[in-house]
Amino acid sequence: QVQLVESGGGSVQAGGSLRLSCAASGYIASPYCMTWFRQGPGKERDWVAFIGTDGSTRHADSVKGRFTISKDNTRNILYLQMNTLKPEDTGMYYCAARTGWACRVRPADYSYWGQGTQVTVSS
Repeated sequence: QVQLVESGGGSVQAGGSLRLSCAASGYIASPYCMTWFRQGPGKERDWVAFIGTDGSTRHADSVKGRFTISKDNTRNILYLQMNTLKPEDTGMYYCAARTGWACRVRPADYSYWGQGTQVTVSS
């Protein structure tokens, strides 16, 4: 049974920073991809960044240069460092995992999800 538990969300002013964590437990067959999604108020769930088994990463254009995804393989923790936050970054942030070499951007392609952590950025 795979469990993903996010933490680190909160309320910050624009320009501030937060670091989200996602602790993974259970077995996920390798290779696998871990991804951050977010869902703003009244919006669809959108892909933010992903990291593959080999450590390769990709970030959505909207967060490129501000957010950085990383993972600690020893502790099985996924991170999202968020800098220069903007009000439009507000939303519920979810980590997700899927098996396979291909890291995808559609939520429907992911089997494992956390419960989410709320990020609120005020102007």
